[in-house]
Amino acid sequence: MSEQTFIQTRSEQWLNIEQFPGTQFLPLAVPVSEGSIHLLKMKAGTTIPVHTHPCDEYVYVLSGVVETGRTTCTQGMFWFTPSHTQQGAHKAITNVELITVRLGKMGTFEPIDT
Repeated sequence: MSEQTFIQTRSEQWLNIEQFPGTQFLPLAVPVSEGSIHLLKMKAGTTIPVHTHPCDEYVYVLSGVVETGRTTCTQGMFWFTPSHTQQGAHKAITNVELITVRLGKMGTFEPIDT
């Protein structure tokens, strides 16, 4: 029998993303094979460079201000990026917390020279 799962995110251990100092994530669920639903924190001034992923990605800004490409996203903003589509750079203007849903394998990070 299936059961509900509850996660108190304030007491869970966040993981540092070594590739991008100033970022941390907290895995929440696996909605599809190799996919993820996770929280992402970015400290003010942190940048994740322009890149692509081999799967669709959905992002919702829980708090803070982040620039992604030429768009400034504030609390309550949602964006969708189809697979293999250039996105970013993502720059945290303030401390930011996002929830991300990735529908498939993240793949190897694929930076793009701009």
